[in-house]
Amino acid sequence: MIKTQVVELRPNKIMQRELERLCNYRRYCWNLALATWQDMYEAWTLDKDNNPSPNEHRVWDELVNNKADWQFALSARCLQLAVKDLANAWKNFFDKTQPDWGKPHFKSKKAPRQGFKTDRAKIINGKLRLDKPRGIKSWFDIPAYEALKMEEVKIASIFRERGHYYAALSYEEEAGLKAKTGKKTAIDVNVGHFNYTEGKINVLPAKLQKLYKRIKHYQRVLSKKRRVNGKSASQSNNYLQVRTKLQRDYRKAANIQNDLLQKFTTEHVNNYDQIVIEDLNVKQMMMTHVASKGMQRSLFGKFRQVLTYKCEWYGKELILADKTYPSTQRCANCGYVKTGADKITLQGNKKHGTKHNEYICYECGYSNDRDDNAVLNLLALTK
Repeated sequence: MIKTQVVELRPNKIMQRELERLCNYRRYCWNLALATWQDMYEAWTLDKDNNPSPNEHRVWDELVNNKADWQFALSARCLQLAVKDLANAWKNFFDKTQPDWGKPHFKSKKAPRQGFKTDRAKIINGKLRLDKPRGIKSWFDIPAYEALKMEEVKIASIFRERGHYYAALSYEEEAGLKAKTGKKTAIDVNVGHFNYTEGKINVLPAKLQKLYKRIKHYQRVLSKKRRVNGKSASQSNNYLQVRTKLQRDYRKAANIQNDLLQKFTTEHVNNYDQIVIEDLNVKQMMMTHVASKGMQRSLFGKFRQVLTYKCEWYGKELILADKTYPSTQRCANCGYVKTGADKITLQGNKKHGTKHNEYICYECGYSNDRDDNAVLNLLALTK
């Protein structure tokens, strides 16, 4: 199986300068390849008999044949991988099974995240060694702030955020199946917390709420500076300092939630053989604008993604409840399903005067917490 380790790098000043050059060169290659692709496509639409349609090899040949002298002092893999990624982006854009995939666009040097890829990186004495371009005399291995888990790297993605350099290193590892426990569970995802058979986990803890308050404050400060000073606001040092703080807090929030989801999913994969979750259409739910920010911060989609690949890795069964399965409206005791005016909504039930977080069956009188009742209904789908 393919795993990825993300580490922060500690490059010296010489390597910082080289990494910066490679980030800029990757952006240059992407933009030039995209412009070439579009020109080829326009020529092909005008005269299909004399002009071939654009593809990865034709665009790559065009860029290589017209290389400038200064490009030979930089990694050739930057150019080739940029064209390859662009071809995959166009392929995904025209793939009808991926309707959410956007059209490839030009990269900006003002983007907060810049990076490049290489498939020739090596691990030497616990440090990352990138492929050395011709004509470069000073070249150093790059240490990381944590120990690297692999001996060979398949793809190294280097990126810069907030003045710090990171590396996403993909490597191959043999999958070891987890021991069978004979236990099963169900997970009901909600805004701010996930309920399961053994209890509940808070996915928006207090420290995360404090971070989001700071993020909101920094966003307002930046918005005010742009409103007062216009386009020139982004050139001031104060603006850049606030933007750096905003990016730092976004990174902290992402790290906290990623750590929480990784530990929660690993615990369930270790302890249970069958896991049931709902097959939610998260994008459609967020378009209703009812608690959409809470849904986005609760990471419904990422939770399912992480749990899916971990179950595949370790030989556990993941069961997806159908989108139309009434886990919230169904009685876990007798199977009665509430319909029409009897349904539970986010405001509860006005007809019967019940709260949004309680479930009372109108047939058998069964009473339980709404989320616990949903977990029991999902658990009923296991074999």
